[in-house]
Amino acid sequence: MNMTTTSFSQKAKQFLIIFLPIFTTQIALSAMSFFDTNMSGKFSPSDLAGVAIGTSLWMPVQTGLSGILIGITPVVSHLLGAKRKDQIGYNVIQALYLGFAVSLFVLAAGTLLLQPILNAMPLEPRVAQVALYFLSALAFGITPLFGYTVLRSFMDALGQTRISMLITLFSLPVNILLNYLLIFGRWGFPQLGGVGAGVATASTYWLIFLISLFVVHRVEPFAQYGIFRQMSKLSFGKWKELLKIGIPIGFATFFETSIFAAVTLLMSRFDTITIAAHQAALNFASTLYMLPVSICMALTILVGFEAGAGRTKDAKQYSLLGIGGAIVLSLLTAVVLLVFGEQIAGLYSNDQQVIALTQHFLIYAIFFQISDAIATPTQGALRGYKDVNPALIITFVAYWIIGLPVGYITATYTSLGAFGYWVGLITGLAVGAVALLWRLFLVQRKAATEA
Repeated sequence: MNMTTTSFSQKAKQFLIIFLPIFTTQIALSAMSFFDTNMSGKFSPSDLAGVAIGTSLWMPVQTGLSGILIGITPVVSHLLGAKRKDQIGYNVIQALYLGFAVSLFVLAAGTLLLQPILNAMPLEPRVAQVALYFLSALAFGITPLFGYTVLRSFMDALGQTRISMLITLFSLPVNILLNYLLIFGRWGFPQLGGVGAGVATASTYWLIFLISLFVVHRVEPFAQYGIFRQMSKLSFGKWKELLKIGIPIGFATFFETSIFAAVTLLMSRFDTITIAAHQAALNFASTLYMLPVSICMALTILVGFEAGAGRTKDAKQYSLLGIGGAIVLSLLTAVVLLVFGEQIAGLYSNDQQVIALTQHFLIYAIFFQISDAIATPTQGALRGYKDVNPALIITFVAYWIIGLPVGYITATYTSLGAFGYWVGLITGLAVGAVALLWRLFLVQRKAATEA
């Protein structure tokens, strides 16, 4: 695909060509988590809470470590922009080796730490049991998930975002069917409740990895890079280069996603109804979050391509286009949350108490949607410039030094109770958005001076 553009209208069209398939893919991946939570909630409130705790422990690990592997995207984009295509295949295979090593590390850490972490939490026995076995089942899909992350990042960096979209869309109905069979015990399958959601998700991860493997090896334009034709030896030097970009991306993502997980874990002191309502609202907000995340990923590809080619003005135009579009979309999603709050809450539970509480949490979600619309695409633009270390510091300070303490103090010492944690989330995200925007301004000004 030729990604070179000369006018703003061409850039808008190119942005949509890259963005829309990424967004569809992210929604499909998010839908897997949605159906895990939704269908577990229909089974029982305890299974909903168990899957909620399990997901809250897993998601920061998944997104953080996947973020490290996503570091291959700006690497490939820069090589493509600089017309150094012969180096792309070697970088991708080294990223795959790295992904395999990362998955082994996660499995080892989970084996040692999972049970002690759950034991330390004041959970009802049934909730703790569901969380443990949900994560144990999910563990079988960790290696293929990280492999898929690398292959998808490679395909997306070439501008072929439609291919990863089609792979994920194909796998989504499979995931829903497996959830249905394994959670509720239909068609002779065992009735596993929330644990069945973990088995279904792990199976789906294997499916998307195997399909991606075939596509990259046999289908053009990917096959021309010959990633698997000549298996390169493992290179720790290349790993170091990939990690130099990937680790700041991964940890910045981890600091953002783990703050939500930390809040869920801190809220374990509240009753099961409150935990279930919080998780339901957070799950829907996470689905809406796929909009800025997809814009972030599109900007990494497009800004990286233009920066690699030395076209600083074009890179800046893409940044403005992406961030501006995200802000407009966040205002539209705010209207959706205000108007359809009760109907959205009803998707997650039949319990009237859970529905009422979820609706209340969704009002707070409006405010951090707007901050996310600025912060997340801005990070994508910075990654395109390969400027990743300052974002790591900004996200850590904003979310963990400011956001979490504000949330804890508000939840513990004011009448807001559980809602106080969401006030902390809003505060941290707003500070992060302003700081990241300022960093992007400095990077663009420096790039323009050096051009």
